[in-house]
Amino acid sequence: MPPEALGSGILLGLSAGLAPGPLFTLVVSETLRHGAASGIRVAMAPLITDLPIIAVTLLLVVELSGFREIGAILSLVGAGFILYLAVDTLRAGEGTAAEPADRTRPRSLLRGVLVNALSPHPYLFWLGIGGPLMLRASRHGLLGPVLFVGGFYLCLVGSKVALAVLVGRSRRFLEGRAYRSTLRLLALLLVLLALGLIRDAVTTLT
Repeated sequence: MPPEALGSGILLGLSAGLAPGPLFTLVVSETLRHGAASGIRVAMAPLITDLPIIAVTLLLVVELSGFREIGAILSLVGAGFILYLAVDTLRAGEGTAAEPADRTRPRSLLRGVLVNALSPHPYLFWLGIGGPLMLRASRHGLLGPVLFVGGFYLCLVGSKVALAVLVGRSRRFLEGRAYRSTLRLLALLLVLLALGLIRDAVTTLT
């Protein structure tokens, strides 16, 4: 259903945006070195790199979706990856040491594009999680996948933009209780989403 697709997109976007990873680290690093504007440019990288990734993974998922067993396996792989994200999220909140200011000319957007394109996370996400969820949402029409992708990227990019702004204003943000509490809540919600995918896989096979 469209509301469920939107909710899944928002949850996954927030967790991907706030959980540690290569792009998260680069947003913080560029913000500390060059200011919030550079961190925001890094945050925009997925809007450039992810479209071909989505197209290819959707083609693969559509080709394989006719086989019940493969669909169930994809759901289990997606659940496993979501559980990995949940554990990774729980480990977060260690804080980031401030770096000295860097007066060299930043190429933040280019660095963000390269880091995101070379990271395995977008490919694993869209093959194991995003593709199957979009396919399931498409059973109720085009609105479901549109809401899923829109909610996902609004929260993915939006959370990283907010991160850059907050780190730019206060470098102690990453050591704060609010940040750690948010990550714990997201980890719990990710576990629930993973359990839902496992349930779907079991239902498909029985």
